[in-house]
Amino acid sequence: MTAVDTQTIHRVMHEIKRRKLQVLRVVDLTPRMRRITLGGPELAGFISLGTDDHVKLLFPQNAEQAAALENMELGAAKDDGPKPEMRDYTPRRYDLEKMELDIDFVLHGDGPASTWAEQAQPGQFLHIGGPRGSMIVPDMFDSYLLIGDETALPAIARRLEGLAANRKALVVVEVENGAEQQRLESAAQVNVIWVLREGGKDNLLTTVKQLQVPNGNLYAWVATETKVSRQIRRVLIDEHGLDEQFIKAAGYWRAEGSDEE
Repeated sequence: MTAVDTQTIHRVMHEIKRRKLQVLRVVDLTPRMRRITLGGPELAGFISLGTDDHVKLLFPQNAEQAAALENMELGAAKDDGPKPEMRDYTPRRYDLEKMELDIDFVLHGDGPASTWAEQAQPGQFLHIGGPRGSMIVPDMFDSYLLIGDETALPAIARRLEGLAANRKALVVVEVENGAEQQRLESAAQVNVIWVLREGGKDNLLTTVKQLQVPNGNLYAWVATETKVSRQIRRVLIDEHGLDEQFIKAAGYWRAEGSDEE
């Protein structure tokens, strides 16, 4: 595999700013994926340079947390008074001319983010913070291997939309069933493998083991449950021989009862 200049992959830090945004639209992309468009004057200056950036969404669970939300500082010590529940989400799209920000939520039935998204209506407000920084991976590779579950779809979609027509991308996404498949837009040559949990014989890990990995300079990106992401990373290195410096594997959530740190 031809060497790629790692200096072109870099992190850019941003000023941490908390914003109070209003719900503008609520659209169901699939039965389990809901897009909520936020907006308002406080979106001014928002920046997200990396396709897998994340913002913190803040969900107060009681009156004390709601009151603290107005004055809290992001990054303050955990024991520094009451704080709302926080969850990390990928900015799916933002448009500073229209002053809009799209966040896609998986409706999984529990947790502060899913619970809020299920009842969200235009006119409500949501506080967000960040992004704290962006990992910039320029479109300098011949091919891309993008692997994840529903939680990874916003970042995968952003990456695909930014690829040039002369690139190739192999995408592997695990979702609940066929109704959860989304249309992924890209100028690149894209092959998508949908792994269905409902009635499926293979899971994400076994599917990755059976892959025919694209040729050329390759960048691999993985985001799913923490333990599964680590297992997939090992498969990519040990069984497919990928260069670990061009693999990013992130744990986007942790299974209940998992002993992963």
